[in-house]
Amino acid sequence: MNNEKSVGIIGLGTYVPEKILTNKDMEQIVETSHEWIVERTGICERRIAEPEIATSDMATIAAQKALAEAGISADELDLIIVGTATPDMLFPSTACLVQANLKAVNAAAFDLAAGCSGFVYSLITGMQFIKSGLYKKVLVIGAETLSRILDWTDRGTCVLFGDGAGAAVLGETENGFGILGADIGADGTGGEFLKMPGGGSRNPASKESIEGKMHYIHMAGSEVFKFAVKVMGESALKSLHAAGLEPDDVDLLIPHQANIRIIQSAAKRLKLSMDKVAVNVDKYGNTSAASIPLALRESIDAGKIKDGDTIVLVGFGAGLTWASCVLKWGKGVN
Repeated sequence: MNNEKSVGIIGLGTYVPEKILTNKDMEQIVETSHEWIVERTGICERRIAEPEIATSDMATIAAQKALAEAGISADELDLIIVGTATPDMLFPSTACLVQANLKAVNAAAFDLAAGCSGFVYSLITGMQFIKSGLYKKVLVIGAETLSRILDWTDRGTCVLFGDGAGAAVLGETENGFGILGADIGADGTGGEFLKMPGGGSRNPASKESIEGKMHYIHMAGSEVFKFAVKVMGESALKSLHAAGLEPDDVDLLIPHQANIRIIQSAAKRLKLSMDKVAVNVDKYGNTSAASIPLALRESIDAGKIKDGDTIVLVGFGAGLTWASCVLKWGKGVN
């Protein structure tokens, strides 16, 4: 990667709803059990947004925290990117709603749709605007209210997902810090494996689309699992090689929190012990684009990340998509 200008995260903020839905609660909703869910996924509970809370609301709270940590005001932002699969509405973009909430009057704004890869996709996209010299400060957000698009009678999907948001302010860092290598990709031939078929131009909202449950997540779990196990390790290795690094150099892996078995597989591919892997899927389930910033924030707060550490972020999602990046943590330059 061209390092004429180093770009990294200079502020980070997260938000999760207060309401906790445990596996025992799920037993009252659908035919399942705590043991069944934990054995297959590692999930014990997830957070569910209150009815009046939308994706932009959670994204705004996370963004305010990120701005405070970065020590900048909203009017210093040049761009807002929101990675989400659950926007408030098809248009305007959730990013524009967040811009209005923050009063970020000088910021351009758009959404990015890459499913659970959305935060890292957005991070890499935002980095390019700063590296090119076009912008100086970019706000990147991953936010989801997946509980709104779940079929609560489908035990194969409704036990997996939760709500939350994470935001990062990107800015120039000291040379050698920030994002050192990155990899993004897609395989659209796998699009059928993870989708919400209703509500777009193919299947607009209708009596038939509602009766056919087209406005919920549809997932071929075994196909997505096979894809994830393969691509997570591959993408992380590509980012490491782009940075001129090897798995031995990694201090902490922060993978998308979808399933503990997928996380363990990625760690194995990189020959990393699980004490070098961030795991919070047990507490939040799969929060899609929010999962990586949530795990990053928790790792920092737990003292697992210090300045100079080499961190790998890697995710996969609907599309099918994948994205990863390597960061040398710390040394923000405002």
